[in-house]
Amino acid sequence: MGKTYAGGVPLAEVVRSDFVEGVHRGSVVVLDVTGAVLDAAGDVSGPIFPRSANKPMQAVGMLRAGLPLTDPADLALVAASHAGEEFHLARVARLLADAGLDEEALHCPPDLPVGEQAREAVLRAGGGPTRIQMNCSGKHAGMLLTCRSAGWPVDGYWRPEHPLQQRLRDAIEDLTGEQAAAVGVDGCGAPVLAVSLTGLARAYLRLVSAETGTVERTVADAMRAYPEIVGGTEADDTRLMRGVPGLLAKVGAEGVIAAAVPGVGALALKIDDGAGRARMPVVTSALRRLAIDAPVLAEFAEIPLFGGGLPVGTIRPLW
Repeated sequence: MGKTYAGGVPLAEVVRSDFVEGVHRGSVVVLDVTGAVLDAAGDVSGPIFPRSANKPMQAVGMLRAGLPLTDPADLALVAASHAGEEFHLARVARLLADAGLDEEALHCPPDLPVGEQAREAVLRAGGGPTRIQMNCSGKHAGMLLTCRSAGWPVDGYWRPEHPLQQRLRDAIEDLTGEQAAAVGVDGCGAPVLAVSLTGLARAYLRLVSAETGTVERTVADAMRAYPEIVGGTEADDTRLMRGVPGLLAKVGAEGVIAAAVPGVGALALKIDDGAGRARMPVVTSALRRLAIDAPVLAEFAEIPLFGGGLPVGTIRPLW
């Protein structure tokens, strides 16, 4: 049996009314501009599923396989975990229509938007779950377009043995510098590959450090140019990319996020219990270890807790 993830250390605490009522454990790694480990906590060499933080690498794999997209906004959508806002859904629908497909071609399951405001709007209008609203529909649309361009069958495009998924695996292993430790099924039904947090951070550093015109840099530039498409109007990774010049960031389910700044370094972290609320205070602490500061980091440094509608505590980093 291969190496397994050993688990993390206390990274954030939940303080309510001056009483510590909980602790979030996890692991985090910070790389300098050369890719060397600058700081770390927990297990940063054991494999984890980065979940949607793998999407930028999958987008690289699609471009290498012939994905025929020239609009960077479309490419940002392929790497997105979108909030299901109207501008997201319209773009996914257009990508499918341009390929002569509709949303029934998507393997991702019907879902409501992950964005709170978009989800409430759908429910108020009497709507329900659809495939195109699922946050991974942009990625799946990109997979379908890649198959069409490469002459691969669309049927079963999500299966690990499909030529498309083999190319995406090659891209992830190339960018992380690691062989995938495991292959799982992501929430959208597509494969998800397990790599270490160090490998994940290394991949993001490669994306932002690549030369202009390479597919790696093309993906990084598209995401940074259209951060609202990557997440949503109020998404954490969107706000980070808007607020820190040059920063590339992407969240993943189960408390994962990776980020990199060209000429500075990169980071990746996982909160063991999957709590997204603990993610951003630790990200802020990691970015400050890279001597990065910006007003948006003050917003993320501590997450407020409420009682009776009033602020009564915070979630704050321990590392």
